[in-house]
Amino acid sequence: MQSKVFPNAASALAGAVFDGMTVMSGGFGLCGIPENLITALRDSNVKNLTVIGNNVGADNHGMWAVLANGQIKKVLASYVGENKILEQLFMNGGVEIEFNPQGTLAERIRAGGAGIPAFYTRTGYGTVIADGKETRQFKGEWYVMETGLVADVSLVKAWKGDTEGNLIYRKTARNFNPMIATAGKITIAEVEELVEPGELPPDQIHTPGIFVKRIFKGSNYVKHIERLTTRPRDSAAADPGGKR
Repeated sequence: MQSKVFPNAASALAGAVFDGMTVMSGGFGLCGIPENLITALRDSNVKNLTVIGNNVGADNHGMWAVLANGQIKKVLASYVGENKILEQLFMNGGVEIEFNPQGTLAERIRAGGAGIPAFYTRTGYGTVIADGKETRQFKGEWYVMETGLVADVSLVKAWKGDTEGNLIYRKTARNFNPMIATAGKITIAEVEELVEPGELPPDQIHTPGIFVKRIFKGSNYVKHIERLTTRPRDSAAADPGGKR
């Protein structure tokens, strides 16, 4: 059986990306994003991409790099702040954005991965979110029909993975990565630690390897902060030996 393991992001993407494709990218803000794969996607120079994810990176970080390189034509996202280029492109008609309530977007991805073509939700009824969509009443309440989402390629980031593609995420990285891993025709995972089968506790695996087609050990991870908000520290609190 052919190995799922690749030496790096560029080789893992090779043959899987093409102009006009739909890409899902995991993570929440800049937490748990597939940094190496995003860089490789930028360097591939594929064009006219439709990108699905919670957001499109932040200024100078994450999927922002692909957007800044002129490769994205449409975005399906929930949060589009912290990204001045996206704002400018959208206002000038350079990029189409399909805004989604965050829970709705997560469920659309989960539904796509589960083979569910559509579902109904109360979220967005009576707002522009429902414009052009089928609505239906259940037990006296109105609902909006939303469709499931799938991608040609899903890019995910996990803490640990094994050579069979089983994945474990840490904390906030479990936002969007697990469902995105199920919704791609080809799912490519980058991990901080790559181990042999049997080394991951079975009951701690979040994404079974059957969903993952390619995997590699990433490198040079940096914990970027989207917006640093701090306040002056109390001098006594800053010095454990100090007295109030």
